[in-house]
Amino acid sequence: MQTALRRVGSYMIRRCEAKDLPTVVDINMLTLPEHYSDYFFESILRELPESFIVAELYDKVVGYIMCKIEFGFSNFRKLGFVKKGHVVSVAVLNEHRNQGLGKALMLEGINGVIARKTDEIYLEVRVSNESAVRMYERLGFQIKSRLRAYYRDGEDAYLMALEFG
Repeated sequence: MQTALRRVGSYMIRRCEAKDLPTVVDINMLTLPEHYSDYFFESILRELPESFIVAELYDKVVGYIMCKIEFGFSNFRKLGFVKKGHVVSVAVLNEHRNQGLGKALMLEGINGVIARKTDEIYLEVRVSNESAVRMYERLGFQIKSRLRAYYRDGEDAYLMALEFG
């Protein structure tokens, strides 16, 4: 039996398991223009299972977040390398949006990254995705830069980051 990290109404937020990956890949294909190989999803699950989280309703996965750990320049400090989390992908099926699932997935993904003793977490988001940008800002993320023509279709992205205490 799976352990709920949190509940949002009738939805259960829990860690992803290998059996969930086909559905996660389907959600990615249905909801986002950026797609990854099956192997990529498997490797993220192996590397950082505590930050690969799914939202489930009546035994059906309807959303996910996957994060990874990187070492690189800080998005907040001028000098030095830091250990940081990267929100690689987060998605919720259209018919399950506006239920608080995105926020719940983000919070649990962040918790998993914090558990790995990171200094910050960052993500890229389409400039046109205003509702996502607002949600990330409510979670404490700041827009750090605009990445010109970041996506294959030429759209810009915001690089948004959150520094941990």
